[in-house]
Amino acid sequence: QVQLVESGGGLVQAGGSLRLSCAASGRTFSTLIMGWFRQAPGKEREFVAAITWSGASTYYQDSVKGRFTTSRDNAKNTVYLQMNSLKPEDTAVYFCAATQSAPTMRLRIDAAYDYWGQGTQVTVSS
Repeated sequence: QVQLVESGGGLVQAGGSLRLSCAASGRTFSTLIMGWFRQAPGKEREFVAAITWSGASTYYQDSVKGRFTTSRDNAKNTVYLQMNSLKPEDTAVYFCAATQSAPTMRLRIDAAYDYWGQGTQVTVSS
């Protein structure tokens, strides 16, 4: 089992920045592929970013490329999502997720992940 706890959400003005953290416990963190998803009111949950176990590879949704960066610190069992130049359309509940193994082509699909955090609210005002 893996427990994931997100933190760092909040209210920010458009153009501002936030850094989300996701702390993992229960299984060797360095063996996990980590993902970030978000869900806005009335919308489906969508992929935001993913990072492989070593951090060597990262993947992003097109709408956040160049603005968001995911990274991880395996010594601290934590993955991060640095969000810059935030827009009102980034408003959503953000979730981190983990899987031990998934093909690269499936990392953008929420069904590929076995463990989920409870989510943290990010609100961007215009």
